[in-house]
Amino acid sequence: MSDDIISYSSDDQSLVAADPLPEDKDTEILSLRPERLTDYVGQTEVVETLKIAIEAAMQRSEPIDHVLLHGPPGLGKTTLAHIIANEMGGNLTITSGPALEKGGDLIGLLTHLESNDILFIDEIHRTPKSVEEFLYPAMEDFAIDFVFDKGVHARSHRFQLKRFALVGATTRVGLLSAPLRDRFGIFRNLDFYAESDLVKITKRSAALLGVAIDDEGALTLAQRSRGTPRIVNRLLKRVRDYTQVRADGNITTETVSAALKLEGVDQKGLTELDRRYLNTIIKFYHGGPVGIEAIAATLQEESDTLVDIVEPYLLKLGYITRTSSGRKASEASFRHLGFKVQTKMFS
Repeated sequence: MSDDIISYSSDDQSLVAADPLPEDKDTEILSLRPERLTDYVGQTEVVETLKIAIEAAMQRSEPIDHVLLHGPPGLGKTTLAHIIANEMGGNLTITSGPALEKGGDLIGLLTHLESNDILFIDEIHRTPKSVEEFLYPAMEDFAIDFVFDKGVHARSHRFQLKRFALVGATTRVGLLSAPLRDRFGIFRNLDFYAESDLVKITKRSAALLGVAIDDEGALTLAQRSRGTPRIVNRLLKRVRDYTQVRADGNITTETVSAALKLEGVDQKGLTELDRRYLNTIIKFYHGGPVGIEAIAATLQEESDTLVDIVEPYLLKLGYITRTSSGRKASEASFRHLGFKVQTKMFS
């Protein structure tokens, strides 16, 4: 697969970056991906939906319906695209919405697809409108329309494509246009993982990496991984390094706690950016409500970074609420950061 097909951004090097980092693409991390649905842990309803759709499509000798996966970063959308391609016996072509700058970029990918191949578009909501319009006939009729010349000499030609399946992934499903969203046959949301599933993922990854980890250590790591498999794998590598240098090579709850303290990850899995976000609302804006743009300006961070990466987990924990007036810190966030709860605010 050529390098120009795979397009990832590695500008944000934080623990919970929306895009895969360079270390995610090395052979060791890639080997941690399950290759079949039977090996996939968690997201039970999503997996069952895909199993039925894939089996039905195989029986009819057709490609699977177009699939749209949405949810916070790191929950397995790319992994599921790999699995769908493996189960269908097709090749996987990977790109991203921002990488498709003009229609010719997409046309080049579409015309090279074979039957049952999978085209995976990450962050599909960021696909330019001019490019998105080429997807409509491609998804619906497996064809693309070319226009030659201009004005009175304009001619249209339809090029027939092989029957492929599009898998789209997005963290902001609300930004997807209705015409594009309605062309997906399978529409599934990926939610944060339960601790029990993360423990299974931790033990599986540790076995693949050749690292010894006890039950308590796996549970502690799972509890601090923000309900996200990508983060549990990344933290496992950091804990492995710490254990190798500062301990006997066996991962325990003590070595996990010591290693993650160095990483700035607390007992709830909050990072330094999470705590700065909450501190900003509590200290600068007296607990809120405050608009996201004001928080972003105070933190000198992009508002999209806060909305896509920081807020989903804080909302799940109940540490913030979104109101019509802006973001507001909850009583639980005051307690977690050691602030005195102002009863008038929550009465």
